[in-house]
Parts: sequence; C-alpha cells; structure tokens
Amino acid sequence: MADGLRRLGITVHGIHPQLGTAGKLQVAAGNLVTGRGRPISGEQLLRSELSRRRLATQIAQAASRLGVGHVLHTGTLDLPAVDLRQGVKHYLYCDHSWALAQPHHIEAARYPRKALDAYERLERQALSGLEHIFTFGAYVRDNLIEHYGVRPDRVTAVGSGMGRIAPFFGDKDYARPSLLFVAKHYFRAKGGVLLLDAFQRAQAMRPDLRLTIVGDPHSRASVPQNPAVTFHTQLPWETLQRLYHEATLLVQPMLNDPWGQVYLEAQVSRTPVLGLRRHGLPEIVGGGRYGFLVDDADPGLLADAILDALADPARLARMATEGQQHALASYSWDAVAERIAFP
Repeated sequence: MADGLRRLGITVHGIHPQLGTAGKLQVAAGNLVTGRGRPISGEQLLRSELSRRRLATQIAQAASRLGVGHVLHTGTLDLPAVDLRQGVKHYLYCDHSWALAQPHHIEAARYPRKALDAYERLERQALSGLEHIFTFGAYVRDNLIEHYGVRPDRVTAVGSGMGRIAPFFGDKDYARPSLLFVAKHYFRAKGGVLLLDAFQRAQAMRPDLRLTIVGDPHSRASVPQNPAVTFHTQLPWETLQRLYHEATLLVQPMLNDPWGQVYLEAQVSRTPVLGLRRHGLPEIVGGGRYGFLVDDADPGLLADAILDALADPARLARMATEGQQHALASYSWDAVAERIAFP
C-alpha cells in the first residue's frame, strides 16, 4: 500500500514505534499494580494504556522530526494520538476492532474483567480524534459505526491488496482431493488443531484425502504421524507458490483472523476456500459463491463441509474460476492507495 501511495506521487516515511525489553517489563509491572493481571501474551501488553501512550509519543516525536502533517496508522495500539493540538492529522487503516476480536479471542477468557473493560475503553479513545478511518472490509466499517458510534462519513471500506502469489491459469484436476493449510505462525489460532481433528474424521470416509500443512517449526509437534499429511516449514517462496497452485481446496478454519491474505492467495491460484463464517471470509468469498462457509468451529461440521466440497469437482472448478476473476478484479494495493489518498 505504501508503494501504491508513492506511485501516486505521495512521499511516504515509515515510523516503527517499539517498547523494547525494558518498556515491556515496565508495562507488565504496571498491569500487575493496577489489577489488570499478569501478562500472558504480547498483545496484552500492547493493549495496555501505558504501552499505547508510549508508542503514540514515539510517533508524535518521529512525525515532528520528519516534518510530517499526516500520519496513517495500521492499527489502534499506538493511538490515541498525542499531537492533535500541533495540527497533525491522524488516520487509521484497520482490518479489525476489539469488539469484533474479543468474542473469538483464544485468550480473552483468561483476561481479568478490569483488563477487558480497559481494552474497550481504550479502543473507543483510539478511534476519537481521527481525521478518517479506512477499513479492509465492509463488516469492520459496519462495526465501527454500530458499536463504536463512528459517524458514517468518517469511515470508508477500501478493501486490501493481495500477497505475492502469482495467478495460476494452468490445468488442475479438481477430482484430486489435495487440501492445503498455511499458518506461518499462530498455528492454533489459524485453525490448525481444529483442521487436524476434522481431517481425521473426513479421512475415515475418504481415504484418498491428502493434506499439506505449511507451518512454523514449533507447530510440527501438533501434527500427528499420518501418511496422508505432509508438513513443511520455512519453504522457499517458489515452493510455497507451487503448493498453492497445485491444491484443489484451501481449508483454513481461522478462529479469529480478521481478513486473511491466504484466502486471496488461494483465489488467485484457482483454489477454492473453505473456512469459518466469521470476520472477513464471507465478504471475500461473496457469501459462499467463491468458497465454503462453516457456521461453527466444530470438527464434525468442518469434516462434513470438506467432504461436501470435494464431492462435486465441477462445482470446485467453477468456484475456482469465478473466485480468481473476483480476486483479480477486486483486490489491488494500488486501488487501496487511491481510495485512501482521494476518499
């Protein structure tokens, strides 16, 4: 997106605020003292008020040093802005909100009530004072308006671009049940454990199923020995791209991912998508026109959906072609940059 803005003639500087080890320890101590609990994740630290204030201050200092008058944030964890009185205008480009993330958050049940209340309050503060908000999906825009009370004229859904996977236009045999799952980090949150359970159930009905998993080295321990399951990690880019191109179904039941570039990378590879009916996936697959949606994170339902998807190769082929056409026509970083620069 930054490259797209530069192609429009806009000068772009990158600002990367960081807490550092000492800062994280101070924030963790502050959370304990104020009753927000012992930190169990890095995100919990970053959502705290002290962390946000420190990161926002770093951004204000960098903007002043660079002589920047407009700052585009890619998340709310370095907001609210602290230099509005100096005339600096702040914008947000986001794929989620705390209200959308919390119901499916795999750690939220372990957070103290005081911390959860603070995160909601801080999210509201972060959204105040912004010149304009841009969202990946329309569902995020709707949430900001309905839950957080953002005025409709202050928030625009601009979409996203795609990853680096090149479009695939070659032959593909959709009668061959070749499943793909990609999670370079957060294996459990991306739905890896859920998928393995579902795959075992589906394999009992269709022994010809094959599943390829691309994960990080730590997730290897979660993958059981199964001759039908192939595990890869730290692949060369060309090999990863080939796996996308060869797959006949991406099964990616992500528990709490707001958007998911893997969905778009599969679509341009003419690989239909199967995932949960939550967050950005229904929008990306046109409500089910270009992929399959499962209502709940249940391994039995997921296994049934896998078997149903693979039962009709002609439908898979049609979805693949229409999904690729939709992705290529709808998702472009240059288009996003233009929508942000000229709302």
